[in-house]
Amino acid sequence: MNLIVVLGPTACGKTTFAAHLARKINGEIISADSRQVYKDMTIGTGKDIADYTVDGVEVPYHLVDICEAGEKYNVYRFQNDFAEAFKDITSRGKMPILCGGTGLYIEAVLKGYRHTSVPPNEELRKSLEGKSLEELAEILAKYKALHNTTDTDTIPRAIRSIEIEEYYASHPVDDSEQLDLKPIVIGLDIERNLRREKITRRLKSRLEEGMVDEVKALLGRGIAAEDLIYYGLEYKYLTLYATGEMSYEQMVEELEIAIHQFAKRQMTWFRGMEKRGTHIDWIDAAKPMEEKIAMAMDLIADKK
Repeated sequence: MNLIVVLGPTACGKTTFAAHLARKINGEIISADSRQVYKDMTIGTGKDIADYTVDGVEVPYHLVDICEAGEKYNVYRFQNDFAEAFKDITSRGKMPILCGGTGLYIEAVLKGYRHTSVPPNEELRKSLEGKSLEELAEILAKYKALHNTTDTDTIPRAIRSIEIEEYYASHPVDDSEQLDLKPIVIGLDIERNLRREKITRRLKSRLEEGMVDEVKALLGRGIAAEDLIYYGLEYKYLTLYATGEMSYEQMVEELEIAIHQFAKRQMTWFRGMEKRGTHIDWIDAAKPMEEKIAMAMDLIADKK
């Protein structure tokens, strides 16, 4: 075992748990959050930097505040940044703890997805124009075995899948760059009603902390409203409010609903990861911290 993963839906207490675990095992945290990479987007992304401090000691963390607000970060950049952080942490004899709720980022690391952004191939796309879904599936099958239907459920997706496979056929991946990960994956499971209660309470708290002012400051620096809306959730609704397209009451109501829906989608993704072969050891998020850490230590001991 050379990697611990801590995952779970928003508001389940992942960061606090991961920080306590890191203190226990001399670890460092790698954030797996697609929005906490951005500077000056602190309240809205829920960075809660204070959560990294345990018993007066700050646990080292990585991949937080590494991009300027307004940039477009993606899974390919995350995989490369994760690899660098992982190698740095392990080279110093520490245990990396990948902690977050962005399921795509976590699964990309665990499954070793190829981390090269494949550019569009306009010539190939033109050659595939007019072909049926069945014909595209036949072409894709020449590149790889089709174990599921997700690559061929629509014509655009099938064309993109062929484009990706064609790119890799002419740009072989250096397997030596793949990390040899031996992970244990721990999930924090939070009962639905408790999760909803915590989300509501946390939203109110962040609004009181100045989340609206944070968004107004970003807009005031010249960051385009559409760039903030692109980040979704808090930044989408707060921007719509700040630009006068939504009342405060409507913003709060719709944002709260959106966060609840987001948490549900996170759990759907994690359950999907299990179906796709990732074993997740679930721990009840409502248990006392000492009990959760003890359970995690038992799981870690079993992997050694």
